[in-house]
Amino acid sequence: MDQDKTVELVTNLDRAAIEEKLRQIVAECKARKLDDVPALLGDFAGMGQADLAKRVTLCLRALSESPQHKVLFTHLELVELNLPNLG
Repeated sequence: MDQDKTVELVTNLDRAAIEEKLRQIVAECKARKLDDVPALLGDFAGMGQADLAKRVTLCLRALSESPQHKVLFTHLELVELNLPNLG
């Protein structure tokens, strides 16, 4: 994920788009050796809104103390904003 990009605020992502964004986040976390985030997300494909919300919140907490991971944090926030679309 490019750290110089501005994240566009999109609140109409469907399940497929949310899951794709999560796959991108997981790949970036693995590349940065941030194994806790993929572990916290687990197998998110098809997961219910409430369960996914809990996992995304845990990931946000895990990254909140790390300014060097602001881009990942911002992308997770974008996912969080779109979770109501799963309901």
